[in-house]
Amino acid sequence: MGWASAMVVLPLATAFAVLAVPAARAAWIRWVALAGTGAHLVVSGLATAAYWQAASPDADFARTATAGKLYLVERHAWFPSLGIEYLVGVDGVSMAMVLLTSLVIFCGVLASWQVRDRAKEFFALLLLLVTGVFGVFVSFDLFLFFVFYEIAVLPMYLLIGIWGTGRKEMAAMKLTLMLMVGSALILVGFLALWWAAGGRTFDLTQLARFHYDPALQHWVFPVVFLGFGVLGALYPFHTWSPDGHASAPTAVSMLHAGVLMKLGGYGALRIGVYLLPEGARDWGLFFMALTTINILYGAFGAIRQTDLKYFTAYSSVSHCGFVLFGVASLNLLGAKGAVLQMVSHGVMTALFFALIGMVYGRTHTRMIPELGGLARTMPWLATCFYIGGMASLGLPGLSGFVAEAHVFLGGFFGNPFAPVAWTRALTVVATLSVVVTAVYVLRGLGAAFQGPVRDPEHLRLGDATLTERLSTGLLVAALVVAGVLPGLLIDLVEPPLFAVVNRLHALPGGP
Repeated sequence: MGWASAMVVLPLATAFAVLAVPAARAAWIRWVALAGTGAHLVVSGLATAAYWQAASPDADFARTATAGKLYLVERHAWFPSLGIEYLVGVDGVSMAMVLLTSLVIFCGVLASWQVRDRAKEFFALLLLLVTGVFGVFVSFDLFLFFVFYEIAVLPMYLLIGIWGTGRKEMAAMKLTLMLMVGSALILVGFLALWWAAGGRTFDLTQLARFHYDPALQHWVFPVVFLGFGVLGALYPFHTWSPDGHASAPTAVSMLHAGVLMKLGGYGALRIGVYLLPEGARDWGLFFMALTTINILYGAFGAIRQTDLKYFTAYSSVSHCGFVLFGVASLNLLGAKGAVLQMVSHGVMTALFFALIGMVYGRTHTRMIPELGGLARTMPWLATCFYIGGMASLGLPGLSGFVAEAHVFLGGFFGNPFAPVAWTRALTVVATLSVVVTAVYVLRGLGAAFQGPVRDPEHLRLGDATLTERLSTGLLVAALVVAGVLPGLLIDLVEPPLFAVVNRLHALPGGP
């Protein structure tokens, strides 16, 4: 078994190990889950090293290639008559997303240390969900990709419906139904690509060598982009996201916002733009406009929220708009910004939801007007909140600055296939969201952590425990490292993004 398969098998094996824990040893459940996710974090690091070793000789080739190259590849026939294979591997983008997911699930287990109600089922479903996410990131057969995509989405219904809070049944049903609609659009797009290529293969690398008719690309691209956009909270299909966030338990919110929503941007870039470059050129400006609405709508929506989870959820809608905006800019700077924003926002939002769960566990409220002065009794949690907030508004030295700078520069200097006045106008409008973000972040965190203590009982509350400090500390460290040493991540993701952009520019009429 190679590295790519190990990254899928390990969380699934951990889920079965959790289920095998005897009822009399319930305290072991958390340790088994932590050991499995910790081992996965180590395996992801080793796989990254193996990827670098394999890819280094091809670094110059990657800048001129029109078809991406995979590494650590494993290929086995599955349904040969339909061209379906078990085809897994990695490139720099998928490796970055695997590292993000490994970090978030490890910290999510630590943040869920106090889960007692049906803990075995909770951790097993959480690990099944993350198995699907890892499978998506290493799959390069479209059929296998879709199978893992569904595995990643379906456990959310049970995790929210059983362990959630508030209107959890409604939120779980709304989330599931909307994501199933998105999945249906994705499946239609995948089958259209397979059929147009002769019905012989679902291999993404083989499909990339096939030139699809422009008329086909013109209707398949928006179908695929919208399908993935539903999961990426694309306006106006974002409404499931805030309700899902608000009702989900802490670790599920961390995975939901930190990783699961990134499947939308990842799929739009990996499948939509890469396989359908002429369709992307036709629709790029339209989706830039739609994602600009996304960015501003989410930011203004966050200003009006008084619930910390809804506050962060609407912020996520805005920041996920940056991801899709970068994808729709159809140039290298924008594509790099999209991937950097996936990683930055994934870490940042996982940190926010972990902290919100910790604050709620102590105060039993998420309502900002009922909080205040918490920095006195929770200095660690307050400091982590502010660091995450500074990353959210793009403070230099943190990951958000690097990501947003790439996205905005990509928008300003491209889409190279659309009128420059339009793309620059949309970018300027999108950039205004930075000011709005500063308003809601500083006002919201100031109200919750500064000023007078509104409830005397809050003066007796304790700060973060050891497991909570480890969970939040790792996420804060990731935000700082990505902000101070962005070249580590940029060097990882840049070569495969050259392949995407080169396909756009290799078309007739390209600049």
